[in-house]
Amino acid sequence: MTKAGTTTVGRAVAIFLRALHERNASRHTIKAYQTDLKEFSNYVGPQGWRDIDHVLIRGYLSSLYGRGLSKASVARALAAIRSLYRWLAQEGVVDQNPAKLVATPKLPKKLPRVPTVEEVNSVLDSEMPDSSAFAERDRVILELLYGCGIRNSELIGINLDDIHWSRQVILVRGKGRKERYVPFGDAAAEAVRAYLPRRQQVVSNAKRTTERALLVNLRSSRLSTRSVGRIVKQIAVLKGLSPDVHPHTLRHAFGTHMLEEGADLRAIQELLGHERLATTQRYTQLTVKHVMEVYDRTHPHANKPES
Repeated sequence: MTKAGTTTVGRAVAIFLRALHERNASRHTIKAYQTDLKEFSNYVGPQGWRDIDHVLIRGYLSSLYGRGLSKASVARALAAIRSLYRWLAQEGVVDQNPAKLVATPKLPKKLPRVPTVEEVNSVLDSEMPDSSAFAERDRVILELLYGCGIRNSELIGINLDDIHWSRQVILVRGKGRKERYVPFGDAAAEAVRAYLPRRQQVVSNAKRTTERALLVNLRSSRLSTRSVGRIVKQIAVLKGLSPDVHPHTLRHAFGTHMLEEGADLRAIQELLGHERLATTQRYTQLTVKHVMEVYDRTHPHANKPES
């Protein structure tokens, strides 16, 4: 079997991934592209660009379905191939993008279930569970995810000097390392102030006084996104919320609840760090769906009685 890195496609993939690094693409994007494009390179083997057409690419996607991959995973693989070909065209390696001729798998339009304001407040207004190993830190996690609407990756990237207390804003680094300031409220500020002495104690005990991360584990290392996900899910379940709750759920709740309370869509776009307004407009769908559910459930004339 030919090694991916020694083939025409394999070598191009390696250079493409380096280019993504240089363009400051997110770590998650690069990792996903690396996985998908390595498998594509293995599939096409030693064939050159002239030998790869839309029929071959369809065959590759069919092989992914045959392995039991979901439509979302197959769509992601196709998107990676299209991105590779766009880069190849910019570099003058190819003239056409055969991946454009391959239809993207139709994905079901599934809107995430967002907890209500009351449900979120029931968690934030109560004590952290007894099982919480670092209760002060865990409250900060919840307050910042919901109070600022930031991504999990943005949360763990916050350093101590990113918090500007006088302006009550936090500098966060979003996708593609784009920076923006997000405001934080009194509840979040109170949670961070209560946490900082405990954080200092943990860092001092571990003799790691140079650690800049705001959120650390009990070994004084920066928290990972996986750890945050586990903490959020554990607290949500113990507080009676759906086990489907994860850090991004709180980001969705932030956008949805602000929109329901009358916030301007453009302002929400800025706060969430969305590049396109169309991404933010998904929250309009969520809100309309919620309003319709309430209407159907409560309006006396919403549903006609059966005859």
